[in-house]
Amino acid sequence: MLKVAVVAGGYSDESVISLKSCELIYASLNAEKYERTRVRILKEGWYAEIEGGKYPIQKEDFSFMKNGEKYTFDVVFNTIHGTPGEDGYLQAYFELIGLPYTGCPFYQSALTFNKKDCIAALSKYGIPHAKSVYIQKDGDYSVEEIIQTVGLPCFVKPNRSGSSLGISRVNKAEDFEAALDKAFAEDKEVLIESFLDGIEVSVGVLNYQGAIKVVGITEIVSENEFFDYEAKYEGKSQEITPARIPEEVTKRVEEVAKKAYSSLNMTGFSRSEYIIVDGEPHFIEMNTLPGFSPASIFPQQAAYSKIELSDLMDSEIELALNRKSPWQE
Repeated sequence: MLKVAVVAGGYSDESVISLKSCELIYASLNAEKYERTRVRILKEGWYAEIEGGKYPIQKEDFSFMKNGEKYTFDVVFNTIHGTPGEDGYLQAYFELIGLPYTGCPFYQSALTFNKKDCIAALSKYGIPHAKSVYIQKDGDYSVEEIIQTVGLPCFVKPNRSGSSLGISRVNKAEDFEAALDKAFAEDKEVLIESFLDGIEVSVGVLNYQGAIKVVGITEIVSENEFFDYEAKYEGKSQEITPARIPEEVTKRVEEVAKKAYSSLNMTGFSRSEYIIVDGEPHFIEMNTLPGFSPASIFPQQAAYSKIELSDLMDSEIELALNRKSPWQE
């Protein structure tokens, strides 16, 4: 049996979501094919969690000792949202010690986690996006000039964060500074984007059994001003799969989403957000480790596409085991 570490936790406020995702993925891994172990990567330490016991991870080879015996893993199933599991750090570590892991490589992880850089890369491939301004916490900027560029309303976002943490919709100039403070509390880099008046959709894309596939297009109807943390995780939204859009728009969204995925040389799970304006999807962001709790969008899309979660897990592990490190290619 393959020995699989299901890694969860992380160093950000997204750790609570990661721990929920871990449980569904752990349950979806076929226990007859895989020897599964939960591994926590937390600020207070790294450890394997087995029947309530905690066994420290040895970082030189990601092993642990139990009852005097050394345990190692064949592959890691990464379920950490945010840092260090979604921004490239953990992936680079696994590359260095030669341990296969699910999801995309470290470069793609770092690139997609940085909203500004990801948008800049995809713009080279003709993928539309909102007007934006990038600023740093200790840099010089003019609120008046920013508003002149992006207009009102606009969105103020941490450049490197997930789960809609730190995001504000700003409708009037006097609310701008408070929105910046909220965003800077999450990240020292902030992206301000113009408001796009259209239909918001979330698109699941992955490399499934050797082919790039759109798992589903989900329409997001938030009860709040936008798809914020409360809307995502506390039931304040409708998530409608498939999205209520015309067939030609569906085809265009699928085309753009697959182009974005392949242009970045992605592999593994991804969920990208778009705003459809006049039939054209505008890219917002890409999540390379989307939420995987029972209420999350990606599992809903898999169910819509009639893909068993156990088959998704098998495909991810096979990709991980067959991928070569950059110096092996």
